[in-house]
Amino acid sequence: MVDLDDAIVARLESHGERFEILLDPAAIDEMKKGKEVDLVSYLAVEDVFKDAHKGTRPEKAKIAEVFGSEDIQVIAKHIVEKGEVQMTAEQRRELLESKKKRIIAYIAANAINPQTKLPHPPLRIELALDEGKFHVDPMRSFDKQIEDAMKILRPLLPIRFEKTRIAIKIKGDDYGRCYDDLIKYGMVEREEWTADGSWIGMMEIPAGLTLELQEKLKTKTKGTASVKIISA
Repeated sequence: MVDLDDAIVARLESHGERFEILLDPAAIDEMKKGKEVDLVSYLAVEDVFKDAHKGTRPEKAKIAEVFGSEDIQVIAKHIVEKGEVQMTAEQRRELLESKKKRIIAYIAANAINPQTKLPHPPLRIELALDEGKFHVDPMRSFDKQIEDAMKILRPLLPIRFEKTRIAIKIKGDDYGRCYDDLIKYGMVEREEWTADGSWIGMMEIPAGLTLELQEKLKTKTKGTASVKIISA
């Protein structure tokens, strides 16, 4: 638990009242990394305040009206997601930069250009988001930010999310060194071992990752791996 002197304030103003919690700034660092954070474990005091520095508390009736609960976990999550968090300029810059990179990486991995059936390079996605004046909200959920980004990208780029079903054939001797890559990219739906000792598997993966997986398998098998697109 963080010391009071080191805590930052997260604040929500609603229904004519102010609600504050004292939070370990490390929670922001964890959120910056894209992690799900148990906010209660980062509270300096497991309580909600009207003014945290003065130690005054809001009426219980107001807490129930705004949050629908007296559970500090529910209250803390609501305040952080809907309110404002006091951050240093450097913390905010790093959080925004990290979240933007995650959004771009996710779209590059999961979306393709439907005209070419190939993924858009991350730089192309980033430039289009900048052109569309996309702004990262550090407190908005990752899924919602993806939706926001795609709304901006669609008028600027031919783009859509798509899955691809692929068939992979690997020599038996190469299977062990390729296994970690296979499970990283998706779930093997069907598999079998052939008479010559080769492994054949059927997978569905994000379309934007097809070429990346193919290159990894080719490298690890010295070019002998076979990756065939079944449907896209």
